[in-house]
Amino acid sequence: MAPTLKKRKLSPEHEKPLKEKTLPKPANDAIAPASEDDDEPTDTATPKTFADLGVTESLCDACANLDFKTPTAIQAESIPIALSGRDIIGLAETGSGKTAAFALPILQELLDKPQPMFGLVLAPTRELAYQISQQFEALGSLINVRCAVIVGGMDMVPQSIALAKKPHIVVATPGRLLDHLENTKGFSLAKLRYLVMDEADRLLDLDFGPILDKILQVLPKERHTMLFSATMSTKLDSLTRAALHNPVRVSISTSSYQTVKNLKQKYVFIPHKFKDVYLIHFLHTFTGQTCILFTRTIKETQRLTFLLHALGISSIPLHGQLDQSARLGALNKFRAGSRDILVATDVAARGLDIPSVDLVLNYDLPPDSKTYVHRVGRTARAGKSGVAISIVTQYDVEIYLRIEKALGKKLDEYPADRDEVMIFSERVGEAQRVAINEIKAQDAKQKERGGRGGGKSGIGGGRKRTRDGMDAEEG
Repeated sequence: MAPTLKKRKLSPEHEKPLKEKTLPKPANDAIAPASEDDDEPTDTATPKTFADLGVTESLCDACANLDFKTPTAIQAESIPIALSGRDIIGLAETGSGKTAAFALPILQELLDKPQPMFGLVLAPTRELAYQISQQFEALGSLINVRCAVIVGGMDMVPQSIALAKKPHIVVATPGRLLDHLENTKGFSLAKLRYLVMDEADRLLDLDFGPILDKILQVLPKERHTMLFSATMSTKLDSLTRAALHNPVRVSISTSSYQTVKNLKQKYVFIPHKFKDVYLIHFLHTFTGQTCILFTRTIKETQRLTFLLHALGISSIPLHGQLDQSARLGALNKFRAGSRDILVATDVAARGLDIPSVDLVLNYDLPPDSKTYVHRVGRTARAGKSGVAISIVTQYDVEIYLRIEKALGKKLDEYPADRDEVMIFSERVGEAQRVAINEIKAQDAKQKERGGRGGGKSGIGGGRKRTRDGMDAEEG
């Protein structure tokens, strides 16, 4: 019988202490002890429950409340290693449950050693930061965990107040976190115990490298660090050497571009001029199912939203030019089911966990294979099935062939009867004219505001690259 550890209370000045519990010691023998030269964890039988991984009872109950029935592969591999105190590099495809893989070990040690500013999670985008915070709060709901979200695009004063309340977990985008470290009086991470960098490859893609270097300089050397990513790159390798101490590498992907088995990927090859007609045919075919419709530009996102509205199809846009409250509002409406279709740029491609997305439609192919994998990973999550259809025109053949090469397989063509598709041609033509007029009216309003010296630059206009803007959507 493992000895029990009596949990200490938070000091009186920290309100809402974690609940008093007697906890079993983490079951560190769930994996064989990793030697100094280990690069991979020792193989073990697949655990059936979170308790098998050494997760304490109260956190197992929280998992059950969230309908987390069995650990995913990355959770089964990572959690016992994290509980044993080792640093981790986790490589896994999107939708594999990485957030719980790092949240559960942090919350378990927080139960044993409660203190403010216990953990810091860095994320590349604002939406992902809010999502990670929600998962921490849900998993830690039984123990009153307090989180603060620190991202750009929001007022710094309420964020400073939230930090002054000494949260247990801070979830932040790097640029805004550095702003607070430099300017917010009394804010320090000198006693931090855990650092997590989620979607680390994307953090470096967005050129956060110099900012990360400055953040790492003010963090304590004695800490646990976990780095999670979909792919390993040269940039990531240099960051790993700087941030992690003797890490264990956990990889459940056979390639950098692996997708989950229960995802059905299809393509349709059509003339460019019929893209809108085929789009409406697909949405009609999948009526009543939730869909994320990916475009490459903000302008096209807005045009398609107007087009769908003109046809009476429920949809809502999500792109980087929206202010942060509008972006969160769009996500919440889509999650709640009040909108069936989310028309989005690649701001929605990374990390967002939206339950029950039935269909991903690539209206425009992404510029690279890695983004494709992340886009289609918005469906077929947590063991569910899903469909991804990519529209390929005569201008997209080269990009599409690169995607197939990266995936290591040929995708099946989606059967679409041309006569059935063209039934929608006349209605779509009328809706296109309405959408063009709506775009012109919107551009005129923006120019008018710009002429008065107010408002943002128009669509496609230049925008100064600042720390605050780096965690917004790229492209």
